[in-house]
Amino acid sequence: MTIRKISPAEVASETGTLTLPPAGLPSRNPTRSYWLREPSAALLGHRSTPELPETADVVVVGSGITGAFAARFLKDGLALDGRGRGGDQRVLMLEAREACSGATGRNGGHCQPLVYGSVPAVAAFELEVFKFLERLVTEEGVECDWVSLTGVHAFLSENMFELAVAEAEQLNQSHPELAAQLEIVRASEGGGAQTLASLRVPSAQGAIIQQKAASLWPYKLVATILERLIAKYPHPSFNLQTNTPVTSLARAESGSGWIVTTPRGSITANQVLLATNGYTSHLLPAFSDLIVPVRGQIGALLPPRPNSSDEGDNDKLPARLTHSYVFAADPEPGRSSSSASSTAAPRDDYLVQRPLGAGGELIYGGGRRLARGLGVGEWRDDEVEPEVARYLRRELCPPLDLSTSTTTTSSSSSAAAAASPGPFSSPLSSQERGQVSHSGQEDGQQQEFEASFEWTGVIGYSRDHHAWVGPVPESLGGGGPAGGLWICAGYTGHGMPAAALSAREVVRQMVGAGEAKKAEHEGQGHDEEKGRVEVKFPSEFALDEERVARARALPQLTLGWEATNFSNLVGGGSSASASGNGK
Repeated sequence: MTIRKISPAEVASETGTLTLPPAGLPSRNPTRSYWLREPSAALLGHRSTPELPETADVVVVGSGITGAFAARFLKDGLALDGRGRGGDQRVLMLEAREACSGATGRNGGHCQPLVYGSVPAVAAFELEVFKFLERLVTEEGVECDWVSLTGVHAFLSENMFELAVAEAEQLNQSHPELAAQLEIVRASEGGGAQTLASLRVPSAQGAIIQQKAASLWPYKLVATILERLIAKYPHPSFNLQTNTPVTSLARAESGSGWIVTTPRGSITANQVLLATNGYTSHLLPAFSDLIVPVRGQIGALLPPRPNSSDEGDNDKLPARLTHSYVFAADPEPGRSSSSASSTAAPRDDYLVQRPLGAGGELIYGGGRRLARGLGVGEWRDDEVEPEVARYLRRELCPPLDLSTSTTTTSSSSSAAAAASPGPFSSPLSSQERGQVSHSGQEDGQQQEFEASFEWTGVIGYSRDHHAWVGPVPESLGGGGPAGGLWICAGYTGHGMPAAALSAREVVRQMVGAGEAKKAEHEGQGHDEEKGRVEVKFPSEFALDEERVARARALPQLTLGWEATNFSNLVGGGSSASASGNGK
């Protein structure tokens, strides 16, 4: 068998599109994520066999949410309830570091479909994925701290809020069933079920509430899936090999199959699935301009506990948040880092709270407008940028009101809440868990929180907003539908409400059911086991040569914001290459 390796230079000469450098391998010494502080004993350093097998039917590269659910559907079959049985394929999963140590183990702990500002088919699909995960966690007893709640999108600039309202109103005209998931809250409104003050964002210009959102421990969700696969399908049926980076792919010039090369040896596989998200271009350099790595940063902030004049009342719990949050605002000139792009960038920050019984940490991410080069093209997650970390510790209150009083203020006190960092007295002892470090509580100056963890993670931003799911075409280094190389990646920060059933779709195509189900892109399927109507897989995610050409007609990703779903909420909505909001 003759093996032909596909080099970056070869791809560049053939396509003429390789203008961004490919990503490297995941960093050997990444920052320590809050979610990885309790690794699974069964998965840590796991290798199902001491040596790599020489052959496999399917190699899955990546062990995050995409890889884990792809393996589940390969082994358990395509039934949504996991009670089926797949084929007898020998599935080998290769992970460069520890299991689920990439984006899924380093994100913000959200699962929230974006209903407005999205293509309606994608919004409906994300809602379906959310419901699938919510059922799975409940029915299969997955202990991942899943908490269903509502999502508050707080707009701190009037222009962006009004554009978002226009999007929601347009959605109500075209897809009222989707718009029913939304509630608009204006600053001028009072006396309703929700006000900006009751939502704890009294200084916002307005807010949109999404009915479907959740906080969770993403690593524990994926770890449970992998642990159960290992127990249910001993090798060679399912074989997980951690700390085994894939360094190259090679395709036979004659015959079928792929050679997957690692530092520990090579494997010949009939099919290969790349669940590699922001690192995809390391193995497929032709994707360098289609899926761009973008680094995000997050901190786990210790929540403030109210002081009390009553002695012995120091154990009073901090405020309990009943929503997840997005804080969005138009670009502010002068708010970029000296090391960031000179282009003013919007605010796009996001927050969930851990359960109070688990510590109540505020998982706060964003601040990318202060990052070096806006984080675009950054594939290393082994550093925390100090300026972004400082921003995340200082820029939460305001806009968020963390008062522990059960009734939040009326409009008369909203202005005070907007100017004041919150009703907290002197700082607590540095030995106390809920420490807040105050940098001038009076005179409207920010308060600074203490962070127990600060970390970075690499996101895969898609040039045309949407994930890439399907067979890799010849022009990108694959062989089309019959070539045996598949991809499921490029979620632009929305992997949690998209990846699980995107993995199901790519597996459906891999096992040969893709053509039989192709008509469902234009209609609806049916989950016979439960009698549920299954929302169609969005055609926007399908990977083919025509889509590649359309994507490459768009500007190159340089800011990252132009790839996100909120890109039309900045700059008057006139340019898709403006800025936006993605997780």
